[in-house]
Amino acid sequence: MLNQQTITRLHELKLTGMAEAFSDQTKQPDMDRLSFAERFGLIVDRQWTWKENNRMERYLKNARMKLDACVEDIDYKTPRGIDQSVMMSLISCDWVRRHHNIIITGPTGAGKTFLACALTNKACREGFRALYVRSPKFSYQMALAKGDGSYGKTINKLAKAHVLVIDDLGLAPMTDAERRDLLEVVEERHGHASTIVASQLPVENWHEQIGDPTIADAILDRLIHNAHKINLSMKGGSLRKKYAGLT
Repeated sequence: MLNQQTITRLHELKLTGMAEAFSDQTKQPDMDRLSFAERFGLIVDRQWTWKENNRMERYLKNARMKLDACVEDIDYKTPRGIDQSVMMSLISCDWVRRHHNIIITGPTGAGKTFLACALTNKACREGFRALYVRSPKFSYQMALAKGDGSYGKTINKLAKAHVLVIDDLGLAPMTDAERRDLLEVVEERHGHASTIVASQLPVENWHEQIGDPTIADAILDRLIHNAHKINLSMKGGSLRKKYAGLT
């Protein structure tokens, strides 16, 4: 009876991991061989693991990534311009800790979105908050925020993410509002957060697609100067078709 009361109290204190660990220990007679300190240490370890797993799941859910991609599933065999040694460095997530950016370019089907989501997934697993958004939706969200008065709140949310993924940048020439919104976000994030940008366009074409030379210079300066660049090719064919069983 006392054990059940203890378990109930632990749940009321939101110490779910400890409650589960204590409950498991009461069902294992061999646990009596351990000292109080050893048993309590196991219970605390279980709570820590439960809390970390719960946080990771929350970060992955809140990131709203387009693909459920993992760095463990990156295809290095298909020739498409991926340097495995560079990827091993990025997988360490040191680029996030140093507030560096990643720019991934290449044609449709080369795996840009998969790579961006895989690196973001790893960042979430390392304890970093992330957010994924496609460029067209980003523009829509900014316009909507201006209309309902939540623009400042939206900018703040985008600025606080340790990793922000902007996918499909430059699908169409930017309007004045779109490029100013993008500048506002990259300015707020510059120097204290990391951004992953994926685009079909080579970086040298971004200036023209952004439009206004002054704003384009400001955006590119904040995105490119400390960025790790990955330029994917289609030498091995479209990965989208490959994994859909079309080739």
